[in-house]
Amino acid sequence: MSPLPDGLIVIAKRDCPTCVLVEPLLARLAGPAGSLTVYSQDDPGYGAGVAGSVHDATLEHSYRLEVEIVPTLIRVSGGREVERTYGWHRSDWQRITGVADLGADLPEIRPGCGSRTLDPGIAETLALRFGNTRLKARQVTIGDAEDPVEACYARGWTDGLPVVPPTPERVLRMLSGTRRAPDEIIGSIPPDLAPCTVEKVAINAVMAGCLPEYMPVVLAAVEAALIDEFGMHGVLCTTMFCGAVVIANGPVSRAVGMNSGVNALGQGNRANASIGRALQLVIRNVGGGRPGEIDRSALGTPGKYTFCFAEAEDSSWAPLHVERGFAPDASTVTLFAGEGVQGIVDQKSRTPESLARTFAACMRVIDHPKLAMAGDALLIVSPEHARVFIDAGWSKARLLQELVDLLQLLADEMIAGAGGIAEGLPASLAGTRVPKFRPGGILIVRAGGTAGLFSAVVAGWAASGAVGSTPVTQEIVA
Repeated sequence: MSPLPDGLIVIAKRDCPTCVLVEPLLARLAGPAGSLTVYSQDDPGYGAGVAGSVHDATLEHSYRLEVEIVPTLIRVSGGREVERTYGWHRSDWQRITGVADLGADLPEIRPGCGSRTLDPGIAETLALRFGNTRLKARQVTIGDAEDPVEACYARGWTDGLPVVPPTPERVLRMLSGTRRAPDEIIGSIPPDLAPCTVEKVAINAVMAGCLPEYMPVVLAAVEAALIDEFGMHGVLCTTMFCGAVVIANGPVSRAVGMNSGVNALGQGNRANASIGRALQLVIRNVGGGRPGEIDRSALGTPGKYTFCFAEAEDSSWAPLHVERGFAPDASTVTLFAGEGVQGIVDQKSRTPESLARTFAACMRVIDHPKLAMAGDALLIVSPEHARVFIDAGWSKARLLQELVDLLQLLADEMIAGAGGIAEGLPASLAGTRVPKFRPGGILIVRAGGTAGLFSAVVAGWAASGAVGSTPVTQEIVA
């Protein structure tokens, strides 16, 4: 910033009672107190009669002086600010101006008002116009008569639903939700392995409808998708039904208002809907993962729009992130390559043994009753069902072990041709028992409303060997 003229500076606006209160004092400060510059944020007539009165129509002076509250009084000496105060504090104004009886007939203290530089949408505009902030992503200019939403459709930037046009101001506001540098490269997004910066994630978060405070969660979800074991490229190009399911844990999920309760897997919660959608848009718009191109799913799943929720952590059951090795006070996202939601209805079981058998019976038919040993499952237990286990002293780990034992299946019933169904396991496995899921392939989380004896299972995409996807967990950092 250029050196300031020595003297006093007052920044004010007419739409502030305290600024109006001190206005009569300005003419006196312009006299014996020395040089005075008055910057009015709204009314050119404010401070009329003061030679140094300037209408700060663009708010450039207010921005460069970092004014947050009006009136602000600044004393400058040697081209540098040496002291400032804001609002009206009689003793402060008298000391800074050197006028001992200034405002003697005014109240001793009056609070100021917010500077116009902090008005919604204004701060980002000023930062782009007058600050050092420079966005690096290529900007696309659209015609004055072109609808911005339709422009996004025309350029293939949407998932089929309308997106929020990512103006520079909106992107800058989104970036305020993280301390990470906009030009930080967080990785290469499949399938095109295109380098992705924090700024590009912010652009897609804007389009998805996120709030700035969601940015750390979105960034963690994108970073989790880049972990090799998750196999995001395979999740895209498989002909199976899967998409990335985002499960949030820890204080951050609660702080940003993610839903772990009623309708946790459904619509209506902005954080759940937009965080999961932002991940999908990053994969589409940065990585090139578009349906009909690299995305070869035969049927797809509605979860490819968004499938994101938080785990309810208000019980004695260990939350998922703790089970996966993170501290209880850590915040994480876990990605699971999941299909659709298969409901589990059991309104009569009152013992953990009976309810566990229900869960196992429903999980057995995932994908096909005769497929085994190569899949995963995400079991989402509702609070009412969880209470059956918790009241009986069952931990989540005990339920998991019970399910693993119950899902050791007799291969004779599952070999190809058994039951008149050609699908099935090799005949060489006859006489053995086989696990329905691969080792470690069952994840259990607790979520949902407190009324309703309904749980759910989500099939996971996995296969033997290196093919498929393994659930991954990434810590959320600001």
